[in-house]
This record gives sequence, structure tokens and C-alpha cells, in this order.
Amino acid sequence: MKQPRKYSIEGTVASVIFIVLIGVVLIQVFGRTPLFRGPVWTEEAARWLWVWMAFIGIAEVERQDGQLRMAFLADLLPEGSRRVLYTVIDLVYLGIMAHLAWIGYKTVLRTWDNVTVTLPTTDALLYASGFVAALLILHRIVRRLIGRRDVSVTREPSL
Repeated sequence: MKQPRKYSIEGTVASVIFIVLIGVVLIQVFGRTPLFRGPVWTEEAARWLWVWMAFIGIAEVERQDGQLRMAFLADLLPEGSRRVLYTVIDLVYLGIMAHLAWIGYKTVLRTWDNVTVTLPTTDALLYASGFVAALLILHRIVRRLIGRRDVSVTREPSL
């Protein structure tokens, strides 16, 4: 299987969010010392940044096809059967992720008018993280399915 590019939009965005998260947490930590009083929004912002980073990070793992898998039985199958098996698994995964994207979309709409406690936005921004991640994962699954048509399925041995 072709190696993924070293850097991607998913990995870059997750890394930038992580750096911002570290900054917010540092403000939070130092705000609890006698040096200065920390702003109240840092706790909520840290939670939101963590959620966004985790969901975008999941999309990066999908891009790299780095999920945990136990393929010892699939590896015993002939190449054609293995290709069919992985295609069926990806189609089921595609359906599940499409459903999760739909749930995420409906949740964003439902929370559009919910005001956050300390941040100047709505709760929809938090719930958009799941929707965005689902779309990114759907994109990667479709690309993998399209790429599988012409390339033989060979996976690294799994645990």
C-alpha cells in the first residue's frame, strides 16, 4: 500500500490546536498562582480545544490507515478474498461514519442557539468537531475504496 504523505491538513490542524491547548493550560496554571489572576474562559477553552484536537487527530489516524486491527485471520485468505473482505469492512465503516456525520450535523443545528458559559460563541462550535471529523474520515474511506480498485491489498502484519 502506498505510504501516506508525511504532513496533512488533519495532522497540521491537530498539532496547531495542541500547541494552542498547551498555551491555554499554561495560562490556567499560572492563573492559579499569586502571579496573576487567570481568566475564567481558560477552563472551557481547554476542554473545547481538547475535543477538537482529539476528533481531528482521529481523522489523521484514518488518513494514515493506522487503526488497531487484528488481521491474523484475514491474512490467511487469498489476496482476492482479502480485498473483498476489506472492501466490505470499509463499506460498513462508510455507512456508520455517514450516520455519525448526519447525527453531528443535526446536533450542530440543535445547539446553534445555545450560549456557552464563558466563550463568545454557541455550543454548536463544540459539536461541529464531530461533524467535521466525520466528514474528513468519510473522505479518507472513499479515497481508500477508490484506491483499492487498482492496487492489491497488502497490509502490514497486525497484532
